[in-house]
Amino acid sequence: MTLREILEHRRAVRKYDSTKPLDPEQVKDCISQAILAPTSSNMQLWECYHVTDPETLQELTHACLDQGSARTAQQMVVFVTRRDKHLQHAKPVLQANIDEIHQNSPKDRQEHRIKLQELYYNRVMPLQYMQFFGLKGLLNKILAQTIGIFRPMVRQVTEGEVDTVVHKSCALAVQTFMLAMSEKGYDTCPLEGFDSYRVKKALHLPYRCQINMIITCGIRVPEGIRGDRYRLPFEEYYHRVE
Repeated sequence: MTLREILEHRRAVRKYDSTKPLDPEQVKDCISQAILAPTSSNMQLWECYHVTDPETLQELTHACLDQGSARTAQQMVVFVTRRDKHLQHAKPVLQANIDEIHQNSPKDRQEHRIKLQELYYNRVMPLQYMQFFGLKGLLNKILAQTIGIFRPMVRQVTEGEVDTVVHKSCALAVQTFMLAMSEKGYDTCPLEGFDSYRVKKALHLPYRCQINMIITCGIRVPEGIRGDRYRLPFEEYYHRVE
């Protein structure tokens, strides 16, 4: 399929065919494609849990308020954010950047560029991603607003705003996964309505991770699609600046 055909095929499916199971290896392959999605500073602060166990699926269905899409899903993929792993991820990302600089940067610029990368991932990154009851984010905000008087400055630095950045990166992976599933002829539905406490309990997730989205997976039945897709007129979205 072309990209447009994949986009047209993808719908939020509310009911799946129980007689048509999914190949878990094919779903796993779609998850491997989701890893190719971009993330802020390449930090990749997300994980997913591919659920095929019937008992766990039943627990998740109840945690998803017993929605029809969850009740009939063959499998589910739960995407979570892992802001708490920022230090763990920063080290290999920094090393990969240093290796790339050694391979592709002019010799006379390598030392300077490596120092900038080390400053960012060893100093700036912990300052932005660490948490301390919201107080650190408040101090970051005051600092950013002050510096911003004199030069352009990233101002989304409170703990809540950084959480939003991590969730946006995870959402890019989720969308990539759903499009990959659509390309295989499989169907999905992104669920926002769920009890996060019960989801974490069912999957034995750590307290600090946050649920980004739960994706139900299966093969649609005709009544699983709620009519024609509706979108507001294109002019409501598109604004050209000339």
